[in-house]
Amino acid sequence: MAELNYYDVVVIGAGPGGYAAAFQAADLGLRTALIDEDPQLGGTCLLRGCIPSKALLHAARLLTDADEAAAWGIHFDKPRVDLEAFRSRVQTIIGKLTKGVRTLAGSRKVEVIQARATFKDATTFQLSGPNAPDELSFAHAILATGSQSAIPKSLKLDDPRVMDSTSALQLAEIPARLLVVGGGYIGLELGTVYQALGSETTVVEALPRLLNSVDADLVRPLNQRMQRRFKAIKLNTTVEKLDARENGLVATFTDSQGTSTETFDRVLVAVGRKPNTGQLGLEHTKIALTPNGFIQVDRQMRTAEPTIFAIGDVVGEPMLAHKASHEGLVAARVIAGKQTAFDAAAIPAVVFTDPEIAWCGLTEDTAKASGQAVKVLRFPWAASGRATTLGRNEGLTKLVLDAESGRVLGMGICGVGAGELIAEGVLAIEMGAVAEDLAASIHPHPTLSETVMEAAESFHGSPTHLFIPKRS
Repeated sequence: MAELNYYDVVVIGAGPGGYAAAFQAADLGLRTALIDEDPQLGGTCLLRGCIPSKALLHAARLLTDADEAAAWGIHFDKPRVDLEAFRSRVQTIIGKLTKGVRTLAGSRKVEVIQARATFKDATTFQLSGPNAPDELSFAHAILATGSQSAIPKSLKLDDPRVMDSTSALQLAEIPARLLVVGGGYIGLELGTVYQALGSETTVVEALPRLLNSVDADLVRPLNQRMQRRFKAIKLNTTVEKLDARENGLVATFTDSQGTSTETFDRVLVAVGRKPNTGQLGLEHTKIALTPNGFIQVDRQMRTAEPTIFAIGDVVGEPMLAHKASHEGLVAARVIAGKQTAFDAAAIPAVVFTDPEIAWCGLTEDTAKASGQAVKVLRFPWAASGRATTLGRNEGLTKLVLDAESGRVLGMGICGVGAGELIAEGVLAIEMGAVAEDLAASIHPHPTLSETVMEAAESFHGSPTHLFIPKRS
């Protein structure tokens, strides 16, 4: 009986990192179990993160496109939003995808167990679940337990009107007045959804600009559009506290002008995430944590305990599903005896607002801070024929190049569809491409991808659709 409960690899957490690791391990001939407390596979990303939020953002885009169609002489009556149907559509999407993950697990003969797993020692889990065995032994384990929203104590209220990213996705109602605390990607994406659905939306950010880790020129077009559509964007402002009243939530703001208050119907707190390392029994292993509570790993995703690996949000920034998936493949291959390590030169990031912002590799701000000699090339979408046909000329494509060789070190894009375009930058960086490689690659016309080619053309002169005077 003990042999039945022994696995070559046990993966804890069935998100994009966890199931990618489990599938790869099984493909490499290892007996594999995938354990998650949720009856549905997919983790935070699929069930209450990336996928539902992008579904809602798609619907929001439909609403804003209809609103802006008047500029083309196309007029619609005011949309009527059926929230029940809205929520049902999102759940249908989630259900389809999570069913697909479970089907893939079955096809690969990955054992799926619904349970909570706690380390008994470095090769044994104690399980608690409806049909789970009491214990399970393994040669290797991969922790992919993800992260959860972090709400400061000063903003924690036992009131459903205070939402985190998970509860905000449930769309309990469309509040007339919404406060978003945090100008990062989660706050801005969900703020975009609620604003499109009819909420009068205010964003508060403690730092000097939205998306503070992103180059300012990429954020500027988004900020300008949000200034027009949102009620207010308050920078260099903190929310000191929230008070629950019958008529709403009273937020106390502090900025350079002093203290003020304002009442909202709901508040979304989106100021960060923390790793899910509690209740795992890590004290029964040699696993070491960083001061911020993340699991320490090396380039092969090994922890300080030789039998245990960790991937995804639980090992730290950037907390991105695609980074977790890649780390999962690395961990599984290392366990199978392959010579591999996590060595990505460029990890793309996308903010799915309207317009989208995407970047990869070295940013201009990072280059300046390090003193690295770079040449930054920009192509404004005002000069793009395709952007003009879309009525969305506010975009920008930029390349960060080695000043001497022209090697592509980074790329950033702000504009509609930026998330689809950024993959060319990732490939260019990973392949060691230079500006001339991008400039000499024929891009289809008229497309937004041409902006990458024309930005690259600037390294040796002027692109076709933009004249750049030579400096004397």
